Amino acid sequence: MTDSSRQSTRQSWNPEGYARHASFIPEMGNEILALLAPKAGERILDLGCGDGLLTERIAKRGADVVGIDASQEMVDAAKERGLDARMVDAYQMPYDQEFDAVFSNATLHWLLDPQAVLASIKRSLKPGGRFVAEFGGHGNVAAICTALIGALQFRGISARGRHPWYFPTASDYRHLLETVGFKVDSIELIPRPTSLPTGMSGWLDTFATPFLHGLDDDLRDSVVDNTLLLLAHSLRDSQGNWTADYVRLRVCAHL
Repeated sequence: MTDSSRQSTRQSWNPEGYARHASFIPEMGNEILALLAPKAGERILDLGCGDGLLTERIAKRGADVVGIDASQEMVDAAKERGLDARMVDAYQMPYDQEFDAVFSNATLHWLLDPQAVLASIKRSLKPGGRFVAEFGGHGNVAAICTALIGALQFRGISARGRHPWYFPTASDYRHLLETVGFKVDSIELIPRPTSLPTGMSGWLDTFATPFLHGLDDDLRDSVVDNTLLLLAHSLRDSQGNWTADYVRLRVCAHL
């Protein structure tokens, strides 16, 4: 994925760090994987496959699965699992009526031109093909974003252009799906407070790079420390355990 005007290019991915700090994301993908219900012999595209953990589970159901991702490091990690993984631009996927289903977990909020992505997904699907996805929806990590922006502004740093995500309402995304030509089977926002295995520091280190891009180390550390201070009152319990204020948008649609 290469179009810098339509997605954040300031985010980098490290497979080892992702597995350590964000293992809960593929684990929580089991529910959406059940909605996908992959069948033996189906050809399925996993858009934003990451290190391939969920892609591998699809393949084990007997489907012929292709995983694509924007990160070469993640693609390499998926290939190490023996998967067909490729670095592909989600806006210009080179597929034409090739897949029975397109699946995506925790990816689409990174892509800032959703209508173009949906058009690319539609081109990739066979007639009658289905689209099953879950990603950040309206209200997702709202407290975290507010704290990061506040911590930046406290140090006199503009937050303009640093917010890297697209978090739609269910009605807005339904409209986009229907505009592109999908029929919506179900769509809902799901509040999902999520325990963080390595705390908020691990989460920020994994996902908040765009907010901190270009800052020198001392300034970056100061912004992170202030963010943690602001969030501790609402997202850390008395034992020191951290929770992220996730809200997911879950979608099932077909052509």
